[in-house]
Amino acid sequence: MGSMVVLATTAVPDHLRGALSRWMIEVTPGMFVGTLSAKVRDELWNAASAVVGDGAAVLIHPDDTEQGFSLRTAGERRRRPVDFDGLALVAMSPLEPAGPDTPTTERIWPEGW
Repeated sequence: MGSMVVLATTAVPDHLRGALSRWMIEVTPGMFVGTLSAKVRDELWNAASAVVGDGAAVLIHPDDTEQGFSLRTAGERRRRPVDFDGLALVAMSPLEPAGPDTPTTERIWPEGW
């Protein structure tokens, strides 16, 4: 039996969107939803993460975790998943990389947090 899967894409090649739309419904541009078996989900994710290029993709699917889901990402974006004692949290990277003379506290928690 399949389970509900959400795959969100940003700036990916058109052929990837076409391939995903064969298995899932594109409910809004770049967001695909479907009920897939684990095998099909994993094969689609392998294909998507291999061709994401300069874009990005996020896969969310049910899993036996405390939150009830797992999260996978491909590509470079400001938001990145971080494991925090078994919970998936999303950390924001700074707009500009921190220099070597930037204090450690400002690298982790930018001013205003």
